[in-house]
Amino acid sequence: MSISYASELVVRPTPLSLPTSSELTPLPLHRPLLMIGHGTRNSEGRQCFLDFATAYQQLDTSRPVFPCFLELTAPSIQEVVDHCVAQGYTELSALPILLFAARHNKFDVTNELDLARQRHPQLKYHYGRHFGITPGIIELWKQRLALLDSPDHNPQGIARDQTVLLFVGRGSSDPDANSDVSKMARILWEGSGYQTVETCFIGITHPRLEEGFRRARLYQPQRIIVLPYFLFTGTLVEKIFDIAAQQQAAFPDIQVTCLPEMGVHPELVQVVRQRELETQLGQVQMNCELCKFRLAALKGEEPYPHSHGHSHPHSHGHSHSHGHDHDQASPNLDNEADYHNRIWQVP
Repeated sequence: MSISYASELVVRPTPLSLPTSSELTPLPLHRPLLMIGHGTRNSEGRQCFLDFATAYQQLDTSRPVFPCFLELTAPSIQEVVDHCVAQGYTELSALPILLFAARHNKFDVTNELDLARQRHPQLKYHYGRHFGITPGIIELWKQRLALLDSPDHNPQGIARDQTVLLFVGRGSSDPDANSDVSKMARILWEGSGYQTVETCFIGITHPRLEEGFRRARLYQPQRIIVLPYFLFTGTLVEKIFDIAAQQQAAFPDIQVTCLPEMGVHPELVQVVRQRELETQLGQVQMNCELCKFRLAALKGEEPYPHSHGHSHPHSHGHSHSHGHDHDQASPNLDNEADYHNRIWQVP
């Protein structure tokens, strides 16, 4: 059903039932879980994350789940760790609820946990991996796209080979994360029958969303499906919908349809469960082959030690800044020349 959400272009599916506790793989340990979100000033986005954490906790009450945020809103990682220590916990699973491994995942979250250990030396944490490219999330988007084939959402019967997917990532200053967005888009497109897929971003990196629309129109499609690759709603998701509405108004001959963010979805629950289980079994693996921080270290350019092995205790030995990449005064990442000159340099 299409609803008005900055436009009438957004198709929100009927919420699916979450798995029951009997459908989950039992956890070997009753170790508390720290669910770490990015954080947003958008109250709806913040609440969506908290609702997800609550739903996940209700599926298994054998151990507590503590949601917290890296920045922009409360509760902070430090506040929640203090709460855990006050309750007598000395060991935690810490899971970044993040799609890709960019600076926040590689540096900022782990640095916050290191700071917490400095204040609480008895604390031991087991750091899990981000969501990454995983079959469950691919299945989520395949279900969403299949919905758009139905007459209710495609009354003109526009075929997939007359439709372009526009895959919109958040954008990062880490090429490793940006390449994963493109890879995810390609994997989703392969075998789908859609005319093509264009990958773009809403901030920091290029091409931006407006350029993505321009490229999509070059294929002369009858329909463009916008896929915002975000876990939860927020200011950037709303911006995507607003730009899509502007593009629809400017080019009315091409139908624009927007899928919503992932939200509280059964496939996401299963991914989180698997990531938590990995922390308990000691099976967490990180892919850092193209990490610019690792490459700089190999060249002897990195001024501080950085380990991607993620066996803990884990110390990065560098300060933490809450500033966003797109807020930096220099370089101007909105300028493509500055962006390309800067992107592989370690901040």
